[in-house]
Amino acid sequence: MRLRWLVGLCALIAMPSGVKAADTVKSADTVKAADTRKSAQLPKALTVLRHDRGRATGLPLPRYVSLKSDHARMRVGPSTDYPVRWLYTAPGHPIEIIEEFGNWRMVRDDAGASGWMHGALLSSRRTAIVAPWLKDTAALRRRPAETAGLIARMQPGVLLNVAQCTGTWCRVTVRNEAMSGYVAQRKLWGVYPREVVK
Repeated sequence: MRLRWLVGLCALIAMPSGVKAADTVKSADTVKAADTRKSAQLPKALTVLRHDRGRATGLPLPRYVSLKSDHARMRVGPSTDYPVRWLYTAPGHPIEIIEEFGNWRMVRDDAGASGWMHGALLSSRRTAIVAPWLKDTAALRRRPAETAGLIARMQPGVLLNVAQCTGTWCRVTVRNEAMSGYVAQRKLWGVYPREVVK
């Protein structure tokens, strides 16, 4: 019998306003939807951790990837015959693959919206965002320790390139900024708890 864990993520919380500290990084990357939606109305994002393999690729399911295209359409079904549910215009944004069907991937975003994307729109390059459910900022540190020197405080939604993760800490680079360091893995969406990324 397959072992399954259900990890509930808190509802998406709007980015705090009024944080003006010099060491704070604000996200310039956004995901634009085909429709407008308010953060207060977003569903809770759920991540089901399974030990399955994709029918098309044989790769683990679920798994995180990132958007390759600046016009990535999430569709209702696995074909261009199905209507578009959302349009994503932020290349590099992390997204979770939860199922496969031929060249199509069923995906879920950080707000819990799910649908189908063609595999050509996705990249295996690992990225993450500072967890949208955080009520505070996440610390970017010089070393993987809570006592290490502070480089910056990052607001929820900041997009990061993931170099590696130990299961507790991830070495990241802030996109569009010349900053790199370590952030606690539990404060990221785009890597699983205790996942090792090499």
